[in-house]
Amino acid sequence: MIRDLHTELIEINRAQISPAVLERAGAILRAGGLVAFPTETVYGLGADGLNEEAARKIYAAKGRPSDNPLIVHIADTEALNKIVQEVPKAAEKLAEAFWPGPLTMIFHKNECVPLGTTGGLSTVAVRMPSDEIARELIRQGGGYIAAPSANVSGRPSPTTAQHVYEDLNGRIPLILDGGPVPIGLESTIVDLTEECPVILRPGYITRSMIREVIGEVQVDQGLIEENALVRPKAPGMKYRHYAPKAELLIVEGPMDQVIAYINGQCCDSGKTGVICTEETKTCYPGKVVKCIGSRKDERSIASHLFQVLREFDEEEVDRIYSESFHTPGLGQAIMNRLLKAAGHRKIYVT
Repeated sequence: MIRDLHTELIEINRAQISPAVLERAGAILRAGGLVAFPTETVYGLGADGLNEEAARKIYAAKGRPSDNPLIVHIADTEALNKIVQEVPKAAEKLAEAFWPGPLTMIFHKNECVPLGTTGGLSTVAVRMPSDEIARELIRQGGGYIAAPSANVSGRPSPTTAQHVYEDLNGRIPLILDGGPVPIGLESTIVDLTEECPVILRPGYITRSMIREVIGEVQVDQGLIEENALVRPKAPGMKYRHYAPKAELLIVEGPMDQVIAYINGQCCDSGKTGVICTEETKTCYPGKVVKCIGSRKDERSIASHLFQVLREFDEEEVDRIYSESFHTPGLGQAIMNRLLKAAGHRKIYVT
């Protein structure tokens, strides 16, 4: 897409949110335009979710495949009744436990939701964010805002407004800058159209948390093995995402062996990057080392992942090696994003 729009970036003071700014942003959305905005997970690129032409603008601005469905964001649970055929009991329980928050649920859609929003599917993914800027923008924009991450398709998701500007400057008219996001990974997605609920994308709301509320929940096989023949039912299931410009390889195994392998691979030519933690950041001399956080604080790892991947692009490294991060809570979500960023390239060392 040609970058021919003037993109305005407006900083919002969360202690005193400007009604005029959100009214202006809402007017752009109601008129069929695009606005990037913060949520608690990542920055989203919003359009009127019930306007098919507006949804198409999202795909064009991002360079996103048209069969990759969008999530419709709402500001209150009552809004569900217009866009879904039925709200299962399990969904009511999950909404009570985790909405507003980083959980997306998939329902059978009503006719008012265009196929252009759902990637041609008869189902719709819905979320109610906890970010107060996002919820007020949703209200101002008509109540149903389709919003994937506000980045060029395939790039690391944006966790600051500056990340959005780097990718979408000239492609959209307005970016609302609410500062860095607190979580840094996209929402958990649960499909409630199956007999047994299925997690299609892991996130901050973990499988064990969901089990405590509704009982058994399955994990989609696509989280373990990619299948190019399967049509994606939720964002992020099929296409390569989050990728830095350099080749990324994940190294798994005992930590001393991981460190030895990475150091052994980094002594040839080229500029090599390493993703590690506070516990190991001094173990890689002579490399471009990015500390992602501490293994004692998995939220720090999650919140810095996409930022670190973007920083390597600025460093212009030739190859990146990453330790693996199989932490007990968010580990599945972190590794899901990291594996997609690496194109599922990984090596085991013993």
